[in-house]
Amino acid sequence: MTAALSIWHEPYAFLPDGRTVRRWTFGCDSAVTVEMLDLGATLHTLRAPDRDGRRANVVLGAAKVADLLGPARYFGATVGRYANRIARAELPIDKAVHRLAGHPVGPTLHGGADGFDNRLWQAQEIREPGRVGARFELHSPDGDQGFPGALDVTVDYLLDSAGELTIEYRATTDAATVVNLTNHAYFNLAGENSGETVLDHLLQVDADAYSPVDPDLLPLGSPAPVEGTPFDLTDTCVIGEAIAADHAQLRLAGGGYDHNWVLREATSLRRAAVLSHPGSGRRLECLTTEPGIQIYTANHFDGTSSGLGGRPYGAFAGVALETQHFPDSPHHPDYPSTVLRPGEEYRSTTRYRFSAM
Repeated sequence: MTAALSIWHEPYAFLPDGRTVRRWTFGCDSAVTVEMLDLGATLHTLRAPDRDGRRANVVLGAAKVADLLGPARYFGATVGRYANRIARAELPIDKAVHRLAGHPVGPTLHGGADGFDNRLWQAQEIREPGRVGARFELHSPDGDQGFPGALDVTVDYLLDSAGELTIEYRATTDAATVVNLTNHAYFNLAGENSGETVLDHLLQVDADAYSPVDPDLLPLGSPAPVEGTPFDLTDTCVIGEAIAADHAQLRLAGGGYDHNWVLREATSLRRAAVLSHPGSGRRLECLTTEPGIQIYTANHFDGTSSGLGGRPYGAFAGVALETQHFPDSPHHPDYPSTVLRPGEEYRSTTRYRFSAM
């Protein structure tokens, strides 16, 4: 028998200017359920069963809106207009250079200081045969954070009874611009309030190359082979053992991963990574149409942010699997292009498939 799917929404909190933040809850009680906020089109909680059917929230989140706008920004948010970094906060397009908002100085990160994660999106429920979810829409005006072109964005989050959460991104523009959208959830399959890190999680990535970075975590140039490095995750590895290696790239990132992996080429949705937790038996398979995946092991978390259960998040409290185009693509013509022009439609799909082993 197929589990019954439901969806509802309710007021959750208020922004400093008095606007209401709403929470959208959907899924089925016996399997995976999702809570999303229209602030940042944020994946706020995701409850998944372990091998014994016990459910726990497996994404990091903050209880207070003030934290989502401050130290916990990006937690589960839909990030844009350009996820990851753009060097020198300069965007070259068609022989013009646009000055972007730095974060707070230097490279532009995740769309600038007032990126899409800070915005209150328009939301509505979606009901499809076998799936329910929420549609989030946002208008980003010309010049927003320095980016040219007015951009209209739609992101659908759809969950089925088998525990597959599909994210479908679309965008159009009235002038040449760049678009690179992702979701910035941090996963901890032991449970976000378990007190455990992700160092004992197992990770496998379908990539033969990665992007080495400079001290600003900007890519140095051409991707490098993962073979013979701690970035070789072609076979399943224990995260803690992999990042314990003495490697200059790990030191630059603060003692862990904050790098882009170059996924094997495909023309449609294909597997990018598999994350699992032996203790609980929870398993997450990530599929995407994107050419890369940025993996960040929360190396710099220092307890400043606390989770929904009240427990402070220290280093390695979660791992982000950010499906996206490569960092700083506008300055690397040999990378897959992120340019979107009038008359074109940006489309991207990512799927998180949850199971127990």
